[in-house]
Amino acid sequence: MVSRKDLLKEKVKHIDFDRISTVEDLVEAYKDSSVQSRALATCAMAYENALKDPSRPTILLGLAGPLVAAGLRKIIVDMIRYGIVDGIVSIGAIPYQDFYQSRGYSHYKCSPNIDDLKLREFFLDRIYDTLVDEEKFRETDAFIGDIAGGLEPRGYSSREFMEILGQQSGKDSILYNARRYGVPVFVPALNDSSIGIGLTGMYVRMRKANKPFMSIDPIRDNWEIAQIKIKSDKTGVIYIGGGVPKNYIQQTEVIAETLGHDKGGHHYAIQITTDVPYWGGLSGCTFEEAQSWGKINRNATKAVVYVEASIGLSLMVGYILQKGVWKNRKRLRYVWDGDMLKSIKKVPMDID
Repeated sequence: MVSRKDLLKEKVKHIDFDRISTVEDLVEAYKDSSVQSRALATCAMAYENALKDPSRPTILLGLAGPLVAAGLRKIIVDMIRYGIVDGIVSIGAIPYQDFYQSRGYSHYKCSPNIDDLKLREFFLDRIYDTLVDEEKFRETDAFIGDIAGGLEPRGYSSREFMEILGQQSGKDSILYNARRYGVPVFVPALNDSSIGIGLTGMYVRMRKANKPFMSIDPIRDNWEIAQIKIKSDKTGVIYIGGGVPKNYIQQTEVIAETLGHDKGGHHYAIQITTDVPYWGGLSGCTFEEAQSWGKINRNATKAVVYVEASIGLSLMVGYILQKGVWKNRKRLRYVWDGDMLKSIKKVPMDID
C-alpha cells in the first residue's frame, strides 16, 4: 500500500538556466518540472526507450498539421537521415509543400491578422501566420500531374507515388531523403491535398484524350502498410497531431488481426497534440481508449504532451539527436516486389 511518505519522495526541481546550454539539457531539466514540460520530457524518454529497445521496434510516424509551413521540414528530414523513424503516414499537405519547396518556392512570414481579401487579390494563400504563392502552387499542381501522366497506366500505392516524387525532389527534401534511406511514405488522404488537385487535372486531360492513365489505389496502401506491421516483431508509434495519419497507423493492428496475425498492439505510443479527449474525436483519443480496440499493447509505454507541434517536435527530436540515441542502431530496409513486402532487413546506419 502506498503511504503518504511514499507520495512525497520526488520533489519538483526548478529550471535553472545556469545549468542549461543545449536542448538536451533543457529536456533533462523538464524531467523534474511539472505540467506539459514534464509531459514533453516523458514523451522524449518514451521515444528514447523505443530506440534503445534491443528487439529493434519499427517506428511509425504520423504527421498532421502545417508542419512544413511551421519550419519543421529539416527536423523531419533529420529523423529520416538518422534512422529514428522507419515509416511515415502523412496528410497530403506535408509532402506537397515539401515538393513545392524542392522546386525553389518558399513560405513567407505574415501576421495572422492580415487582410485575407487583399491576399486573395494578390493570389496568396494564408496558413495562420505564413503565406504561400498560389501561382506557384498551381504550377506545382500541374507539374505533379505531368509526372503522373507519364507513368505506366496502372494502380499505384501512395508509397510508390511518393517515391516517384522523391526522384524529382531536391536533396534537402523529405521525399528525397525518404527515398534515399528507404523510409516508406504513405498518404492515405492524398486526394485531400494539392497533390490530389494535380492528379485530378491529369485525370481530366487523359480522359479527354481517351488515353489510359495511372490511379492511386488506397486499398493497396492498406495491404502494404499492414505487411510492415505483420513482419515487425514490435512497433512504436509517434503521432504529431492526429486525424487520418493517427487512425491509419492505429488500424494496422486491426487489419493484421483480421488477416490472422494478432500482433498484440503497438508497444510504444507517443503523441504531441493540442486536441483533448472529451470531444470524442480521434485526434484527442487517449491511448487507453485505443487499448479497448486492441490497437495499443496492454503493457505499452505511453506518453502524451499537449503542446503545439512546432514547439514539441523540435524539442523532442533535438533531445534524441543531441543525446546520440541514434548511434549504433541498425537501419531498416524494406524489400518490395510490387505490392508484396518480401522482407525487412536490418542494415548498418549510413548517413550522408
